[in-house]
Amino acid sequence: MIDNLKNHIEQTPFATILLTIGEIADKHGIESYVVGGFVRDLMLGRETKDIDIVCVGSGKGLELARLSSKALKAQSVNFYPNFGTAAIRIHKKGIGPVDIEFVGARSESYRKNSRKPIVESGTLEEDQYRRDFTVNAMGFQLSPARFGEVLDPFEGRRHLKEKILKTPLDPQKTFEDDPLRMLRGARFSAQLGFTIDDKAYQAMRIKANRVKILSQERIIEELQKIMATSKPSVGFRPLFTTGILDILFPELAALKGIEEIKGHRHKDNFYHTLQVVDNLVDLVKERDPEDTIWLRWAALLHDIAKPRTKRFSPSHGWTFHGHEDKGGRMVPKLFKRLKLPMDDRMRYVQKLVRLHHRPVALVNEEVTDSAVRRLLFDAGDAIDDLMTLVRADITSKNPKRVERYLRAFDRVDEKLVEVEEKDKLRNFQPPVDGNEIMEVLNLKPGKVIGILKETIREAILEGKIPNEYDAAYAYLMDIKDDILDKHAPSSD
Repeated sequence: MIDNLKNHIEQTPFATILLTIGEIADKHGIESYVVGGFVRDLMLGRETKDIDIVCVGSGKGLELARLSSKALKAQSVNFYPNFGTAAIRIHKKGIGPVDIEFVGARSESYRKNSRKPIVESGTLEEDQYRRDFTVNAMGFQLSPARFGEVLDPFEGRRHLKEKILKTPLDPQKTFEDDPLRMLRGARFSAQLGFTIDDKAYQAMRIKANRVKILSQERIIEELQKIMATSKPSVGFRPLFTTGILDILFPELAALKGIEEIKGHRHKDNFYHTLQVVDNLVDLVKERDPEDTIWLRWAALLHDIAKPRTKRFSPSHGWTFHGHEDKGGRMVPKLFKRLKLPMDDRMRYVQKLVRLHHRPVALVNEEVTDSAVRRLLFDAGDAIDDLMTLVRADITSKNPKRVERYLRAFDRVDEKLVEVEEKDKLRNFQPPVDGNEIMEVLNLKPGKVIGILKETIREAILEGKIPNEYDAAYAYLMDIKDDILDKHAPSSD
């Protein structure tokens, strides 16, 4: 057990910052402590750059932040006097920006139907009691005379060693006061690889409906953090089994279950989806999680429409025809409700969901170059991520079957590379654009311009002409009369 972190802290890049703040606090008579996740991560040896400092006494957090920001030459300073908090950012050579939040010791709770907590000044003990889990309720002294001395009223150090998440108070009261703590428990379970204590787990079941008072912004922040972990399924499982996911994300929870008719069974698509997400994370583990977060969302949503497309046929068993197309159409509504970005990131996820079955059709060795061109055209720059997703979608427990699928997708990759090098179709744009068509043929904007462009595109994708300007222009001249006669556009 660690009783004093002083020597440990002095070996870290944070030593100068924390010692300076401690000296300032001591000089001005401000009782202050480092608390929460920084202490936990320091003991676990996890990388962290966020420091929370609790100051006892009304307004003391703001005062220490003001004094410390000057002494440490902070790059940014933000004061929130209505909440008694302040945040400063310091650029520390070798570790980048360090964010420090100063708060007054406080008690915090929710009214029955309120999304906003009641915050009142309190003692350090009250501040520790309001923490979500014992491993986050630890702190250490900043005072120079006792610097690094650990404060652990709830056996957080023992629970760290046991890798278990327990609440400081009765878990039902903890989750009643702030239901976000249940989502944080799922997130910490995934981030740290810890198990949620049985008593806390049962309290999550009992208090599941309490999450209805949370704002969607707070919910999605926790879900995003779960998605960024090395094994997101660990975070989603407790949300699912406690019933919380049915409230927060019913479309995902609806994937659960296995149905059997006349000996025909389908797999549990919820657990399949979690496995696909985990598989994908393993495949992209060398990349920054921030760079792959939307690819992870595509994996989470790839089968989202299966409950809506599930049918049973006596001759074919269970089918989910068209689930990829319907799933793609569901993505914008899901993103809007979940308060995820409604921009190119959403459209990227939508594209991958819509296309995730297409590479399977290319496994056949007799597949035409035209089919390959069309996939390259439709996927554009997302083609590599799409192929990563289809590999992650292999969840068979049969090693030989997995190996067979992977070899088949290797062949698809070879076809994609071969056709791409020959036809340069990634992010394809027709060599002759609409403006040139209007200028050359003296046409006004209208439906026929799109028809001419589409005809040129189809000729390239079918391999009738190469993806080159001269060939496309010549083809335009060949087809224009037939198309113009058929559609009779107006002209100058």
